[in-house]
This record gives sequence, structure tokens and C-alpha cells, in this order.
Amino acid sequence: MLGRLLGNVSQRVPSLLKRVSLIMKPKVIFVLGGPGAGKGTQCSKIVEAYSYTHLSAGDLLREERGRAGSEYGQLIDTYIKEGKIVPVEITISLLRKAMEETMTKDETKSCFLIDGFPRNEDNLQGWNRVMDGKADVKFVLFFDCSNEVCISRCLERGKSSGRTDDNRESLQKRIQTYLQSTRPIIEQYEKHGKVRTVDASRSVDEVFAEVKAILDKEA
Repeated sequence: MLGRLLGNVSQRVPSLLKRVSLIMKPKVIFVLGGPGAGKGTQCSKIVEAYSYTHLSAGDLLREERGRAGSEYGQLIDTYIKEGKIVPVEITISLLRKAMEETMTKDETKSCFLIDGFPRNEDNLQGWNRVMDGKADVKFVLFFDCSNEVCISRCLERGKSSGRTDDNRESLQKRIQTYLQSTRPIIEQYEKHGKVRTVDASRSVDEVFAEVKAILDKEA
């Protein structure tokens, strides 16, 4: 399946890159943090206040998993249930398609918040391989929050979210994956001065006040 996937991805790359090159190079902020750190909530508030488009890697994968006739659905489902990171070819394919569709509909929509990506070294290398020179990554917006707070928030969210991975067993796996795979990526960007850290353990409004200060300064 992955072999066919790679072939499909490589066939779609020229079309996207040609279109993007005719418009404006997308400006990207990677939004990272542990499960339950509030990435989605803060991205929604950023979208309300600024001209960013929010793309959640996790949401795109879940939508694809549930899409009738999806060639990736079963594979995505297995990875998500086991708390593992979905193969990079699938994630980048979905992110790229979403950016392409957004910029094709409105060429002024060239600023993107990519939430929950890159999650590991494979993600980062895949992004660099496909999108290097084709997108401008401004910085990583890192929502820093303790594991205890993250778990508590996710369990509460799970009461109404319907997400199959908002349970204690999946959360423990997801947090371990985050610590082992995602934190090193954040540290890599930090060495290049491209991380903006926010204390995400506070209230939504307090966190957003700091996020707003960061975005206003960067702008």
C-alpha cells in the first residue's frame, strides 16, 4: 500500500507546486504541543483574529479515515487506535491538498497554521523533501503543558468529542509518542531560534493573550 501511496503522491506533486508557484508561497506556522495542550482551541481563536487558515493534521487524518471509499482509511484507523504516527506520505498529501484548495479558492489566503505537524523526524524530513522552497515556515508555536493537565483535559473532552483516542490507554501511548518523537523536533527548531513557547496550562484567554503578543510582534 505504501508503495502505491508514494507513487500517487509523487504524481500529484508537480500539479500542486506549479499552482502554488503561480500564486504566493504559503507562510506556515507549525503548532505543536502534547495532546490536550489546547492547540485546536488556540488555533480557532487565531483564525478569528487574524487571516490564518487552520489545518489540523489530526483532523485531516480523521476526516480521511471516515471518508467513504478512502484508500487510506483502514491504515489511518489502525495507526490512530494504536497511538502511532501515521506514515508521512499520507499526512503531507492531505496537508498539501488542503493548502492547494484554500489558495486556489482565494489567493489572499496564504497564511496557514499547521496543527500537530511535524510530529517526528520522518515528518520533518518528508516536509523538507516535498515542500522545501515551496513554503515559508515562519516558526513553531509550542504550547507547553504538563502531562497531567493534558490527560485531564483529554479525558474531559472525550466525554463529548466522540474521539476513539480520548481514553486513558490511548492517551498514555500518545504522550509517550509525543515525548519520544515530537519533543526532539521542537528542540531542533529551538536551536535555530524558531520556537515561540507559550505556557498552555493557564486559562484559554490567558494563553491567547500571550499568543496574540507573539503574533503581533512577529508580524
